[in-house]
Amino acid sequence: QVQLVESGGGLVQAGGSLRLSCAASGRAFSDYAVGWFRQAPGKEREFVASISRNGDGTSYADFVEGRFTISRDNAKNTVYLQMNSLKPEDAAVYSCAAYASLYRDAYFNTAGAYNDWGQGTQITVSS
Repeated sequence: QVQLVESGGGLVQAGGSLRLSCAASGRAFSDYAVGWFRQAPGKEREFVASISRNGDGTSYADFVEGRFTISRDNAKNTVYLQMNSLKPEDAAVYSCAAYASLYRDAYFNTAGAYNDWGQGTQITVSS
């Protein structure tokens, strides 16, 4: 099991940028594939981005459209989500999740694949 803590959320104007961090403690973070998900009020949780254990494999939701970049630093036990050109519709609670994958280059886009979740960080985008 790994404990996850997100940070970096806040209020930003449309067109602005934020970088979210997902810091892990517990088991070796390099054993885990990680995903970012978001949930806006009244909407279902949706996939944003995912990254493999070794960072070589990444995947993004269609709505990202090249605006976000997921990366990781296993030496710092942290995964990042750089978000640029933010839109009001990006406002949501963003959560990271981890899965102890057997495969170093596999990534996972469904919430059901993940065992461990952080509490989330709020993103608000003003128009």
